[in-house]
Amino acid sequence: MELEVVDSLSAISPGEWDQLAGGDPFLRHGFLHGLEATDCLSPQGWYPQHVLLREDGALRAALPLYVRDNSYGEFVFDWSWADAYERAGGKYYPKLVTAVPFSPVGGQRLLVTPDVPDPSTLRARLCAAGVQLCNDNQLSSWHCLFPLSEQLPELESAGLVTRLGCQYQWLNPGYSDFDAFLAALTSKKRKQIKRERRLVAEQDLSVETFVGDAITEQHWSVFYRFYCSTFHRKWGEPRLTERFFLELNDRLPGAPFLIMARRGEEYLAGAFGLIGDDTLYGRHWGCSAHADHLHFELCYYRTIDLCLALGLKRLDAGAQGEHKIARGFVPVRTWSAHWIRDNGFRAAVSEFVGRERDAMETYISSLDSHLAFRNPDS
Repeated sequence: MELEVVDSLSAISPGEWDQLAGGDPFLRHGFLHGLEATDCLSPQGWYPQHVLLREDGALRAALPLYVRDNSYGEFVFDWSWADAYERAGGKYYPKLVTAVPFSPVGGQRLLVTPDVPDPSTLRARLCAAGVQLCNDNQLSSWHCLFPLSEQLPELESAGLVTRLGCQYQWLNPGYSDFDAFLAALTSKKRKQIKRERRLVAEQDLSVETFVGDAITEQHWSVFYRFYCSTFHRKWGEPRLTERFFLELNDRLPGAPFLIMARRGEEYLAGAFGLIGDDTLYGRHWGCSAHADHLHFELCYYRTIDLCLALGLKRLDAGAQGEHKIARGFVPVRTWSAHWIRDNGFRAAVSEFVGRERDAMETYISSLDSHLAFRNPDS
């Protein structure tokens, strides 16, 4: 088995990479290489250093990997770690990160072809490669963000400290339609959602859903203005370029969707996401004018409608947002894993995430009493 590190996915054919990525749209060649090719990465401090394992020339496993000179766009916050490390005389950046840039979505991070008889051995080799790259280049740390829980054993065996987080997602046990979903909620929450949807309908707005090649260049250009306005208002410079959006359906046919609201002929808000094998991923929202409850309509209720129409099992509407609980979302555990080169700092981080995990478990348990769903026995 030969190990190789490449600084661009252009060195790998889409078909070769996608056999590792499966149906996860965020891991597919079209998405990750699209970020590279449309100038989204280096201006934001993401520099690809993907690890490949080949056997007789065939790609058998890969570790998506980036050198980072900041922590923006990661959604697992380590700013306080960086500050503490540098106040103690260390150099926290550059560091290594395994993640989907700008996307707090869970998925496979140690990628292995499905026909490998012993995938755990290859995953262990990928973990060892991440650690070795840190050591060889005197980097402070390697961070694996939002891996699926089943990959934690290999990460922990390689010496990474695991960290617990929480997001709020909508799950579909098999609802026939939106009314069936509403019927599962308490009367109070059901009335709240109906009221919010009614108030949107009363504002003389038309809401349209576009999927794949139904999204025109004009739609993308209008949405991009909304997207930029949100970033300028909240976070500064936008992460994604307009070219990224314009090329997205060519790179991921059928995966992108836009839900757009207009008054008359003028669009005033939009929500963007991607369609996966069993999950709808809501990603970005923006608007040019305020309309009551329109954010909930586009980002939650219309995306739930789309999930139901497509028969998908889950809506992942992004990080944060306790207000999602009242609208039928539930807490879902998320994970990250962290390898720290300095032994003393590694011990401090390990102690911190242990205490943080206890607090997070208590928090997640406390949310059970706030869920929007009625007691099935009532």
